[in-house]
Amino acid sequence: MSTTIDSAPTGAASASPSPQAERTGFRVLSAISFAHFLNDMIQSLILAIYPMLKGGFDLSFTQIGLLTMTYQVTASLLQPVVGLYTDKHPKPHSLAIAMAFTLAGLLLLSVAPSYGVLLVAAALVGTGSSIFHPESSRVARMASGGQHGLAQSIFQVGGNGGSAMGPLLAALIVHQQASLAWFSLAALVGIVVLWRIGGWYSRQLAQGARKRKAAGAAVSPAPTRVVVRAMVVLMVLVFSKYFYMASLTSYYTFYLMERFGLARQDAQLHLFMFLAAVAAGTILGGPIGDRIGRKRVIWASILGVAPFTLVLPHVGLFWTTVLTFIIGFILASAFSAILVFAQELIPGKVGMVSGLFFGFAFGMGGIGAAVLGGLADTHGIRAVYEYCAYLPLLGLLTVFLPDLRARPQRA
Repeated sequence: MSTTIDSAPTGAASASPSPQAERTGFRVLSAISFAHFLNDMIQSLILAIYPMLKGGFDLSFTQIGLLTMTYQVTASLLQPVVGLYTDKHPKPHSLAIAMAFTLAGLLLLSVAPSYGVLLVAAALVGTGSSIFHPESSRVARMASGGQHGLAQSIFQVGGNGGSAMGPLLAALIVHQQASLAWFSLAALVGIVVLWRIGGWYSRQLAQGARKRKAAGAAVSPAPTRVVVRAMVVLMVLVFSKYFYMASLTSYYTFYLMERFGLARQDAQLHLFMFLAAVAAGTILGGPIGDRIGRKRVIWASILGVAPFTLVLPHVGLFWTTVLTFIIGFILASAFSAILVFAQELIPGKVGMVSGLFFGFAFGMGGIGAAVLGGLADTHGIRAVYEYCAYLPLLGLLTVFLPDLRARPQRA
């Protein structure tokens, strides 16, 4: 069941950008992707040092899940609010402020004497994330030159690359809690980069205000009931993706250590391989969606992993490594397509839509971590993957999405 909606390109997106504009846009995309890399690398340290924190603070799996939930729910609840506010009142230099929150959380995490302080540190990092993602996603769209899927993929691959690098660096560098402070240097670099991006953003706002006044208000290409139905379906798909991803990002190392007897550092290297696959898959979803349609990408990236997730709990170490790589690679291509699909459904609300979907994704990851932590405590770590194996079957709901087929964009 689907609705086909033809939407004509509007505004600047309908004209081919000049070579100079393309070079500037690519530099900005590269810079915001690099900042995303630094931001998510720092944030992924929380996940990567769970085994160390579990031993040092004598934490249960439930407490680990609550730590993740504190970080991710803090981010998820604030992101739509930040996005809605900045749609009306853009704040270019809020990007640098976001990284400052992340820096504060990192430094507090490095000296935290108790579980309560760990929760506060996680909340600070989550606040930084809630400010960073809506505005940085807007910057990526502004610099896209009309290739919105490609721009989102470039932006997101930076974050996924950072998430993959965090566990690797944790395995190599972080041998005690205090050594986390070394990563404050990365946060300082990020603040400088984001301040410069904020300057470019300010100049774009001055130019864009004149164009928006001439063009008038953006109108959705779909009726309200179709938009509401599609947004609900997209939210369910994000739930299935990030709830399953939480099982791997939060508990994959414990699964490998318990089931296959791997050492902590070896398990962290396997987590790095999974996250590297996620980073590689992310770059494909956006540009492929630009070419063949985002709905097709969503079909393949959610439902397409179901055969692999169903087999995963029943294989040995070698095939576990192979299957998690495949799962990460395919599943990662979904989010760029989902996000741009939603932005096209509700034009003119880039910050709100980005904040809603990034926030919901973070929230589902946090709730998933807490729920699955309790499941691991009561039924064992293997049960986590046996129950989660069925989540990708929710990809069947993609049939209810409309077909947003824009006519080709010409100069």
